[in-house]
This record gives sequence, structure tokens and C-alpha cells, in this order.
Amino acid sequence: MAGTRILVGTTKGAFLVQAAPDRGQWQLSGPQCDGWPINHFASDPETGTLWAAGGNDMFGAGVWRSEDGGATWELSLLANGQFDEMLANDPEIAAYVGHGPAPDAPFKGQIAALWSLCLAGDTLYAGAKPAALFASKDRGITWARVQGLSDHPSGDSWQPGGAGLTLHTILADRADPAKLWVAISAAGVFASEDGGTSWERRNRLDNTSDAAHDHGPCGHEIGHCVHNMARAAGAGEVIYQQNHHGTFRSPDGGRSWQDITAGLPSNFGFPIAAHPTDPATAWVLPLNGDTQGRYPPNASAAVYKTSDAGATWAAKTKGLPVENCFFTVLRQAMAVDAATPTGLYFGTNSGSVFASLDEGESWAEIARHLPTVLCVEVVAEA
Repeated sequence: MAGTRILVGTTKGAFLVQAAPDRGQWQLSGPQCDGWPINHFASDPETGTLWAAGGNDMFGAGVWRSEDGGATWELSLLANGQFDEMLANDPEIAAYVGHGPAPDAPFKGQIAALWSLCLAGDTLYAGAKPAALFASKDRGITWARVQGLSDHPSGDSWQPGGAGLTLHTILADRADPAKLWVAISAAGVFASEDGGTSWERRNRLDNTSDAAHDHGPCGHEIGHCVHNMARAAGAGEVIYQQNHHGTFRSPDGGRSWQDITAGLPSNFGFPIAAHPTDPATAWVLPLNGDTQGRYPPNASAAVYKTSDAGATWAAKTKGLPVENCFFTVLRQAMAVDAATPTGLYFGTNSGSVFASLDEGESWAEIARHLPTVLCVEVVAEA
């Protein structure tokens, strides 16, 4: 491995945390992307291209692209924000900042921000707020709405989660990029097996799990407020999910979900990560609950690891703050690398990035005093 590169998206731009091949000393650079809030990253191991998705009501919605390892970035604007309107209506503001508004973007007035990215074969996908899926066939320069998802018959019933109606997770089959999964808060999981032309809603709780969740119209579904999903390694269709109401595992591409919350200190959290080679290993970072403050239970940080597909969980605390810890780790703020042993990384809303170089057994803080961390991703290497 040439050297681990960690992309960190924050409320004030993108940062790069880089280490030598031994993952010893870490160096921080940034911010990039003109101070935009960055919600997610994607990378192409073949070309080295990096993408960053983000925005908000003020900036608009867009995807930034770098072809030089993150040194410079170029914006593809999908929707204008309120700042462009201010620049158009007030010449004094335009003179003060030194430029006028951006030209009208193709989806102006339709979306407020981008929340997720996924490279599937030659297609780059982006998930938006309000929930919509977009696809680019030219590496993020131009975009088209994936109309099949927007036209799903259930669309009128989709309800927003706490952060709004957001399409925040996109997964793709490694061998067949026409197979896609997306998660929407709070509409649940949708899957396509034809490159996004048609979609099936997949939120059914399996027959072995306790129906106490009592979500969905049939009373036997997982909660529709999905927080994050991760594909397991291997040729199968195993998916792990952190939900507003528990942690779940699907052995069949989301057609059924098994409740694997037992053994965790709470049923609430945001991120989930899957091991790059072992389909039975995954990690979560539980928080104390929706209305209890959204910090680690008992204010003691712990990453929980399963090595048996969710049958049991073990708390990993070495090197983490185990007293008076009130940070939150958001849904896209945990990632794994492809090294041996696997490295695991997460960022906090208090501006820290923690790294484990031994599959979660021990931890060290590799960056601090950053803005609120919205996402953490490892650059995919060839």
C-alpha cells in the first residue's frame, strides 16, 4: 500500500489526512472545496480521481472533482443556492466578494444539497436532499436524474427524518454495477437490478426476528429511518444496516433483515462499517438515543465489533475517551482501509479523527480541532 489517505468532509470544506505506508505519522492538509460543507466522497482507484459531494441551502448542491490527488478541485453545480440569489439581487455584495452569481444550474430549485456518492462501473451516482438519485456518465461533469426512483409508487408517502428527506447511502454490486441499493431517511431501503430503471422497496423484517419493532404498514418491517448501510465482503449480497431503531443484517440483498441489536448498549447510532475481506466482521458506534443527547452511552466512547455476523458484539475502548465524552459520530463518518490488518477510522462532531490500525482493538487520535466532521472516507488505491 503506497500510503493511506483519509478524506475528511466537514462543515467548512474538505481535508486530507495522509500517512506513510506504515501508517505512522499523519499529516493534515486543507481545507479544500471553497469551504463548502462536504457530506461524502468517492474515488476511482484506476485513475486517482476524487469526488466530493455537498452543499446546503446557502451554497446550493454540487460535486467537486480533483484529478491531482486533492490539490485542486473543480465544481459541477447541480443546483444554485441562496448565495447566488443574493449576488444577483445585490450588486454591492457581488462587488464585495469579487464575482457575480453562478449560471443557472440544471436542477435549480429542485434540490438543496448532495449527501452521498458511489462509483458503480463507469457511472457515478449522487444522492440528494430532498431524496433523489442522479447519475453521471462523464465522471461527474454532467448529471441526469434517475427518474425510475423518483417515480416510485411509494414516493408520496416518503417522510423526512431529522435531517430532512435525504438519500444518504448508495451501494453497488462489485461484480454487477447494475445492482444498486439506496437508503432514504425516512423511506427505507430501495434496490434496483437494472441500473436504476426500476426499484423495489426492501424493508421486511425476517421471520426469525422479534416483531416488536412494529414498523411499516404490515407491522413487520424495520424502521424506515435508515441511518447507514455497508456491503459485506464476498460474492454474496450481505448488507449491514444501522437504523434509527436498531442494527440489522440482510443475507439476501435487503429482501429480508435480521435484527442483530442484541449485545449492543443501545439501538441507536449512525455509522456502520464492514470488513473489506471478512463478511462476518462489522463495526458500529452506538449512541445513547434519539432524544437523550446522541452521545455515547454513559458518556463513554466505544466502538463495538462483531466477528460472527452480529451474533455477538464486543466493546473496543482502548485509546478512546471513556469518561465525559459527549461527541456524536455521524452516518458517513466511519470508514475502513484495505490494509492488513484493516484500518478503521471515524470522525466526530467535535472535530477529531480517530484511527485504529488493528481492526478496532486500539485507537489513537490522528487529527483534532477540525470543524464538525460530516464524513470520513479512505481513498481507494489501485
